[in-house]
Amino acid sequence: MAGANPFALKVRRLLEISDLIREYFPSCETIGCFARVTDVASKTDEELAALRKAGFTGLTIGMETGDDAALAFMNKGYAAQDIVAQCARLDAAGIAYAFFYLAGISGKGSGIEGARLTAAVCNQTRPSLIGANILTIYKNSELYQEILAGNWEEETEIEKYQEIKALVEDLEIPVEYAMLGASNPVMMQGRLPEQRTQIIAALDRVIEEIGEDRLRHYRTNLKHL
Repeated sequence: MAGANPFALKVRRLLEISDLIREYFPSCETIGCFARVTDVASKTDEELAALRKAGFTGLTIGMETGDDAALAFMNKGYAAQDIVAQCARLDAAGIAYAFFYLAGISGKGSGIEGARLTAAVCNQTRPSLIGANILTIYKNSELYQEILAGNWEEETEIEKYQEIKALVEDLEIPVEYAMLGASNPVMMQGRLPEQRTQIIAALDRVIEEIGEDRLRHYRTNLKHL
């Protein structure tokens, strides 16, 4: 189910949609969609079980970060331990999940610490995949106004890659790791922990060989995501 976070819908509506899918697409075996942490929290254990039975077998959750200060500043509506708690409920219901991590969300000077906090959260969960995206700020965004007001400062592109490297270094769980979205000037994918060395080496090459100017050029010329 594409677009935004369909899992925000009421359970009744999601079940109606699953009925329609079975009616018009009877060979469909699984239903997946994007979700926020708060979308899971708004549903009871019984409702999650009913959704799993109806075919909702996988969610992609924009967890963004495990840095509580960044989550609060960005008005995400949840804290790091909420991510852990809600994913435990998904585990109990038999609903698989993947994470999106947003490099740069902690702000200048705080990225590596934010990445390490994120790894600590992920290590308490069981995601099938962790996908890293890189924060891209547009002038019509509220965050851009915060920058102009002096309330927040963006990381350099090199800092963003350094924090992604810290995340990869600290992840202890077996998981697929990917950087495949348009926000990533260099795409990569691998399996942790088996390919940790290769992924870190690839990140080092981006930092050392591509450099800040070329990475920033990509960011400033990225018209949309």
